[in-house]
Amino acid sequence: MDLDVLCAQVQQDGADEVAEKNDAESSIIVLSSPLALDGDYSTGSNGGAPNLMQRVFSLFKNIRPGSDLTSFQLPPQFNIPKSQLQCYGEAIYCVSNDLLHQCNSGKTPLDRIASVVAWSISTARPLMFGFAPYNPILGETHHGSRGTLNVLVEQVSHHPPVSALHATDEKENVEVIICEHQVPKFYGTSIEAEPKGKRILNLLSHGESYVLNSPKLSIKFLPVPNVEWVGTVRVHCVESGLEAEYAFKGSSVLTRKENQKMINGKIFESSTQKTICEIIGHWDRTVSVKSVEHGNQNIIYNAKESISTLKTPTVKHPSEVWESESGRVWGEVSQGIKSNEWEKARKAKRNVEEKERELAKERKRTGEVWSPKHFRVSYSKENGWECSPLQKWVPPAPIVFPSQLPAL
Repeated sequence: MDLDVLCAQVQQDGADEVAEKNDAESSIIVLSSPLALDGDYSTGSNGGAPNLMQRVFSLFKNIRPGSDLTSFQLPPQFNIPKSQLQCYGEAIYCVSNDLLHQCNSGKTPLDRIASVVAWSISTARPLMFGFAPYNPILGETHHGSRGTLNVLVEQVSHHPPVSALHATDEKENVEVIICEHQVPKFYGTSIEAEPKGKRILNLLSHGESYVLNSPKLSIKFLPVPNVEWVGTVRVHCVESGLEAEYAFKGSSVLTRKENQKMINGKIFESSTQKTICEIIGHWDRTVSVKSVEHGNQNIIYNAKESISTLKTPTVKHPSEVWESESGRVWGEVSQGIKSNEWEKARKAKRNVEEKERELAKERKRTGEVWSPKHFRVSYSKENGWECSPLQKWVPPAPIVFPSQLPAL
């Protein structure tokens, strides 16, 4: 799927001095199509796989295995025209069917935890080898809506890079809170990005809170370039006494196609560890739960129905888009990537990063302590990074995703 771009000229109120100085850059809003099963996120004439491999290896030739790549900056030729914050937000609101509604509408605790598993799997979107989103700058935000579901993401720390997400649906009485800190490491022939932190899904009408983690992203250079999700995800609901544990299985050169991108696991009782259902399938196809007692099997997740042929979000109210919105912060960079104007993209990206460094130097000089606008953030050795939203409900956003899509 080609990336669709929406560029809108946004009026400046003239009250913000920084906005006045950067009017040319901040007036451009660029949105691109969400990550989907049938997406092609390559941009421009980047060459075939052999050439891409050579360029990828050239980036890491002076980096030692085991190195933390948190501060590593990619040239724009390796970027998709989208910030990581947009990827977080789109994983919540860019779906063809309302999976969060299904979590809330489950009649039994077992129905609901199975739906939470399905929703969690849907957030693991496919990526192309050799391309990555932009690293968000401090204070960058993404604010998007789908129907009555409103999502707000903010970059609450830059070193280390920590992202906080708050999503609410007041009609459905559902809330999602995510605080994650990605730790990418280089291992010579691969990169593994491990998310630190947790995700919380609150089904307020049922008084249930589901705490879960995320899988790791594995990028392999040899023997065959590949990007896949790996690792174990655990879902725990104290109120219902149920847990789920399922693994994203990695593949090798010898792995058959039907065994690639597999998921298997179980749903069980916390108190007795008794397995109630088995979880089996493939995260890019279908995932089912199979009753241990009765043997009946039901599909809980269909990737094609959920994240295929997704449309591009649109700007409904341009004048309400914040200066910190990802689509504005990186607008000129994305515009350069989309038009294959690499010098323009490089210059624009350098401007964004240099401005960020200058602001950090100024804060250090004056002793200013930066604080997020939308979250309360804390850190401890015991619990790591934790983020609490300052508002009970996320307001509707000026960036919207179609709530109804044509039948597949």
